[in-house]
Amino acid sequence: MNGTNQPSKIAFVIGASSVGTLIEWYDFYIFGMLATILSKQFFPADAGTAALLSTLAIFAAGFIVRPFGALVFGRLGDLIGRKHTFLLTLIIMGGSTFAIGLVPGYATIGWLAPILVLVLRLLQGLALGGEYGGAATYVAEHAPEGQRGFWTSWIQTTATLGLFLALGVIILIRSNQGVEKFSAEWGGWRYPFWISIILVGVSVLIRMRMSESPMFTKLKSEGKTSVNPLKESFGHKANFKMVLLALFGAVMGQGVVWYTGQFYAQSFIETVCKIDFIQSRNIMLVAILMATPCFVLFGWLSDKIGRKWIMLAGMLLAICTYRPIYKEFINITSASNRSQIIDLRLTKAGPFMPLVDAKDRHKMYLRQVKDTFYRDGSVFKYTITDTLIGFDELGVNRPINLINPTLIKYHATKPNVVVEKTMGKAATWNLIWLVFIQIVYVTMVYGPIAAFLVEMFPTKIRYTSMSLPYHIGNGVFGGLVPFLGTLIVEFTKSPEHPNGDVLAGLWYPIGVAAVCLIIGTIYLSNKIDKDVMD
Repeated sequence: MNGTNQPSKIAFVIGASSVGTLIEWYDFYIFGMLATILSKQFFPADAGTAALLSTLAIFAAGFIVRPFGALVFGRLGDLIGRKHTFLLTLIIMGGSTFAIGLVPGYATIGWLAPILVLVLRLLQGLALGGEYGGAATYVAEHAPEGQRGFWTSWIQTTATLGLFLALGVIILIRSNQGVEKFSAEWGGWRYPFWISIILVGVSVLIRMRMSESPMFTKLKSEGKTSVNPLKESFGHKANFKMVLLALFGAVMGQGVVWYTGQFYAQSFIETVCKIDFIQSRNIMLVAILMATPCFVLFGWLSDKIGRKWIMLAGMLLAICTYRPIYKEFINITSASNRSQIIDLRLTKAGPFMPLVDAKDRHKMYLRQVKDTFYRDGSVFKYTITDTLIGFDELGVNRPINLINPTLIKYHATKPNVVVEKTMGKAATWNLIWLVFIQIVYVTMVYGPIAAFLVEMFPTKIRYTSMSLPYHIGNGVFGGLVPFLGTLIVEFTKSPEHPNGDVLAGLWYPIGVAAVCLIIGTIYLSNKIDKDVMD
């Protein structure tokens, strides 16, 4: 296209495409943001880590099917057009997200609950597999010559902004409801899923006003559209070679950097560092907000100096600094590294709060809570819950005398120790900067990627050809980061080291990014294709 496009028209194209794509990312990511709660709702209460791993596996399943969505909807996009295809994906995504919020918990319908959620998650993955390629192609085919990186970078912000929106909605609802009401079977955690249907409705109305891509319209009027996009994309040796090069030389590295910097970071801060639910998500929100403009910066820069070296530099920085960054996460949040203890006291409720087991009233449980305060404002709260202390010899439900418990018959059980930390201002900002650095890496690898992929493939099979490597790289290699990272750490645990090596999960994204860096350095070209009408 020439540079005569009116700014107002391009702005509408960007806005209409971005709003819908942002909402699809929002829909896709609220599942991951609520993984710890969903694991308790859709799996047995005593499943522990197995429930979290199962939930992360369902989360990952949505990523794994994204390449199939890319094939199905990519083919449709190259046959019938970009506009109608990603309108359809938006409706499927919104409907399946809303339905997840309607599925009863495990306590109500048993194993049917996770099965239904898995099916809906697969529909989400299929829809997203068709959305991104359509939106990126649509914007790129409207963009003026020499500004493709800049304009497509706005689409790139939608993934992170969708995550930002998901975090914001979750924090707002949980702050108003409190932890118990929010985490109940029909509690506030469902509201973000239900809100999706309103957002999708607004986006559908906007997208209905969009016109078809001018490049696709021209091809269609000339009768040059592809008859069989799948065969032409993957059956021709030269084009299939470009698909493989895009995947192994750029997108798989970009995928693991994206999901490590945003999803794995949040999971690590919450589950390993034990930071308070609200504070951990606030840390992510602030870091995302600060780093998001860098998507546009690196997209613009890629129009000036090329796409290749910006993306590969982001991968190299990630490879070299991930382990030091996550070690620093541990150092900042570790109680053993904090010597300025000025107070050690119990909560106002006292050291012991009796809890009665409703199913067996002969048993009595205790909850012990203590807070450790530091000069920098950090609070480390340790809660021992569900610890069986016993019952009297007659099995009668009598009040237990904690001062003189001679009648109590004790039973040894493994206590569930819950640690929740609220960091002081200085420590919080240190964590924000560490997340910010990782998201800057994300913007380097992700900002130029849409323009890079669009320029690799001809117009008539572009939707199909670019969608497949993108969604394998992001959906399979990237989407598996939280699950495989957690699983690798589990394999390092032993009786001698019950916590295992908490940094071991980083070897997966580091290894994938390293392979991609080598292939990309050797085989990728840094040349910008100014004419994509081919």
